[in-house]
Amino acid sequence: MRVAIMQPYFFPYIGYFQLITAVDKFVVYDDVNYIKGGWINRNKILVDNQESLFTLPLNNSSSFAKINSIKVNQKLFPAWKKKFLKSLTQSYQNASNFKEVFQLIEKILEIDNEEVTISALSVKAIKRIAIYLKIDTEIIDTSSIFNNNHLKAQDRVLDICKQLNCTSYVNPIGGTVLYNKVAFKSQNIDLSFLKSNEVLYKQFNKDFIPWLSVIDVLMFNRDEELGLILNKYELV
Repeated sequence: MRVAIMQPYFFPYIGYFQLITAVDKFVVYDDVNYIKGGWINRNKILVDNQESLFTLPLNNSSSFAKINSIKVNQKLFPAWKKKFLKSLTQSYQNASNFKEVFQLIEKILEIDNEEVTISALSVKAIKRIAIYLKIDTEIIDTSSIFNNNHLKAQDRVLDICKQLNCTSYVNPIGGTVLYNKVAFKSQNIDLSFLKSNEVLYKQFNKDFIPWLSVIDVLMFNRDEELGLILNKYELV
């Protein structure tokens, strides 16, 4: 069985979903420290045919707090949501899949719990987009169920893998400096790294801007194209 473990990101880029596609079980690594200034609560979309950063407002986000403890800022969220949806409409209303993708995002952003965390909202988005993409990987909502927060870095990842009885662990290519294949092999686990290949598609008639939020990919590609894009990776 093949496993991947990754922090929850809010509307991440397509490589995140390639990683989910590549495994049998995907663990949301949410009881680790939030990275202030990282990509947990932000990404990029097209605005006026240029890449533009969006950032979900959070309460007391700190690098000393766990991701699953940081809440969405409910005072700022309604205005942010209105502005974000307006930006999507202005930027993508002429995209081939605008109507259905916009409705999907609207549903994801419906919050009925004032205590919703960035982790919970991101997991909701990840799961609903995975369904839209026809990915059948099991997504485990939180890493807190493994009760091994006393372990760090590679040791903790190995422990989660062992608890899941996995035989293969897949990490994004950036993890080559963090994880050691020999250490994994000593636990009878094969370690591989996912390298995304070039992903190209038509964004209106303008110059292509790569690696935006998955929202951009969904707006311009239908079922067959999405399937091809999800498999544009290699394991090394």
